[in-house]
Amino acid sequence: QVQLVESGGGLVQPGGSLRLSCAGPVSSFSFYDVSWYRQAPGKERELVAAITSIGFQTNYTDSAKGRFTISRDNAKSTVFLEMNSLKPEDTAVYYCSGLDWRTGRRYWGQGTQVTASS
Repeated sequence: QVQLVESGGGLVQPGGSLRLSCAGPVSSFSFYDVSWYRQAPGKERELVAAITSIGFQTNYTDSAKGRFTISRDNAKSTVFLEMNSLKPEDTAVYYCSGLDWRTGRRYWGQGTQVTASS
């Protein structure tokens, strides 16, 4: 079973920074378009940022533009989400998702909690 493992979440004061990591299977990670989603209590899961497997094209939700940066290192089978100027409304469980474009299958991680609070 494919495993995506998120790490890097935690508690940070508003205005602070965190760097999330999503590690995937070495044999196939380079074929994944990878996205970060988040889900706050009582809200639907929403897309935050995405990066393609070919060309490393990126896309962000409006609330993430200018504050978050998604990147990937295929040699390490890892995608990162650098989050700066965090706000209380960024508080959520952040999930990593990988879409294998060869098969159309999507995989999910277990999530990591991000809390921006004083």
